[in-house]
Amino acid sequence: MDQAQVSQIGHEQPPMALNTGAAQPTAQASAMSALYPSLNEYMGMEISHDMIGQNLPDEVKQDVIQYEHSNKMVAPIKGEQNMGVARAEVKQGVRMVVACKDGNGKMGLRVQHVNKGVYISFVDKGSPAAIAGLRFGDQILQINGTTLAGMNRDKVMSLIKKCDGARIELAIRDRPLERTTTLQKDSTGHVGFVFKNGKITKVVKDSSAARNGLLIEHNILEVNGQNVVGLKDKTVSEILTASARSITLTIIPNFIYDHMVKCMTTSLVNKKMDHSIPDL
Repeated sequence: MDQAQVSQIGHEQPPMALNTGAAQPTAQASAMSALYPSLNEYMGMEISHDMIGQNLPDEVKQDVIQYEHSNKMVAPIKGEQNMGVARAEVKQGVRMVVACKDGNGKMGLRVQHVNKGVYISFVDKGSPAAIAGLRFGDQILQINGTTLAGMNRDKVMSLIKKCDGARIELAIRDRPLERTTTLQKDSTGHVGFVFKNGKITKVVKDSSAARNGLLIEHNILEVNGQNVVGLKDKTVSEILTASARSITLTIIPNFIYDHMVKCMTTSLVNKKMDHSIPDL
């Protein structure tokens, strides 16, 4: 069925379910230039205001849809303290993570570079990276004291390959390119959005999704903190349906998501991505 999935959550039937003067150079500046000599030639994605404007249009209302139902009551718009909210929380600051390699000398992650930063784009299920709690979109600032700013994907993966497998220290910033939105199911179990291939395509007028500012042109990365990247829409719908009244979605603009996964095969993402529920 080549139709968008709807949150209820279910398939896209009548929208009843809705998937859901300039300063003088300083010694510090000179030191920074020496540290990052190739930033101007950096080949990652550069997120500019123009790019955002082209990919995330202001006029979202034209993509808002309406649906009629005998009971359109929407749950109050307020965040409820629950496990999903806690698991999905994007914490501020930098945390240190100690990981290792498996028996095959693999850590179990891949990275992508965006705006001169390095971000995790894949975590293999059951791998040391997964066990260490690393997640899609986490930014790696340092590996064993080496700062990664300005490095491309291949250089970072080469650095990881050379690391001693017994202990790898990483400085991590939680998912800075992502944001979370908590929605409330209405009396029929719907939250008010449509998605297809993991991308939010429509938002229902006057729904919890609309009232809480959920936007189209974004990919769903997590549901209540659980990674759903690579899962089929039907499976994501089932997770949404089984969720409690409050559902916390972690999302990212489509154009950034597409850049993050562009160097990976679909089969790798679909079959090996870690989808375990995070521990608190």
